Amino acid sequence: MKTIPIIFILFFITVSTISAKDYTKKSEVRAFINEMVHQHKFDKRELTELFSTVRFQKKALAVYVRALRPVIKRPKNYKPPKKQGSWDRYEAWLLKDSRVQRGVQYMKEYNNTLQRAYRKYGVPPEYITAIIGIESYYGKNTGKFPVFDTLTTLAFEENRRNKFFRSELKAFLLMTKREGVNPKPIMGSIAGAIGLGQFMPSNYKTLAVDFNRDGKKRMNNHEDAIGSIAHYFKRSGWKKDREVAVRVEYEGNRYRGRKTGYKHKHHRSALKGIAPIRHFNYKDKVHLIKLKRLSYDELWYGTRNFYAITRYNHSNYYAMAVHQLAQKIKKSYNRSRSHSSILATK
Repeated sequence: MKTIPIIFILFFITVSTISAKDYTKKSEVRAFINEMVHQHKFDKRELTELFSTVRFQKKALAVYVRALRPVIKRPKNYKPPKKQGSWDRYEAWLLKDSRVQRGVQYMKEYNNTLQRAYRKYGVPPEYITAIIGIESYYGKNTGKFPVFDTLTTLAFEENRRNKFFRSELKAFLLMTKREGVNPKPIMGSIAGAIGLGQFMPSNYKTLAVDFNRDGKKRMNNHEDAIGSIAHYFKRSGWKKDREVAVRVEYEGNRYRGRKTGYKHKHHRSALKGIAPIRHFNYKDKVHLIKLKRLSYDELWYGTRNFYAITRYNHSNYYAMAVHQLAQKIKKSYNRSRSHSSILATK
């Protein structure tokens, strides 16, 4: 065992002391502690100790407070990136071939669990895999921010979403109490999301499931995460073996007809001049999803299952990225299985 220099130890203690903040000095925090004690039977001494040594999360707060955002000075030789449409940028970021290939490996490694989730909730393996691939890069990046400190900072430092984060902090503490875990070491995203599927604490009680049947709900456990994501989709209205989306054709390069996005539904009979590029077996109303490329708009029909994906993240682009990544993973996965079968017969 190596000896740690005393100077390093003193430096670490000093930095830790400087970065810690006593939130019990705030009257609203004391009121919050009393609420948790009286309404949810928390130990007042333990909560007071927790809130007295909070590591202030300036970076997280800066996301929600414009004045704290750093001013980026570009170098003199800076060259602006090549012009792209908003979907071009989103696609390049989330649909890289490396993410697809990692998804294929993930489906192979967790095939049994993914198939079990499909049988129980009706959500295909590739869609669960795509969510995990986008949210945490298949578990490689589940977050580097201490969730308790982050949520406390965002709940009690002035910003535009105080009320939301105070609710999430409450849900987080209730979750750790139910699960019997220490809230301090848990790491997550810059907004307090946790685990492979990046669940916010408020999602745990009703949407997270103990899919490996060990008596615990752990979103950093692959089995629990897979089952929980499938359950989330099912509760959001996902229907087994239904279409998700199909690209459509229309006249022109820019679409300015009917309202687009997951908030609007249309009868297909009313969408004159728009037609799917392949057979589309879906009779209900559809959403028109517009993806802006540099020189044209890509247009899609989205179904009720597409809408279910937007319940995970309220973004048309996010839901379309999940759909397209899932399809790419499925295609590559099937190709690799076919190739293996051919080699096995030789």
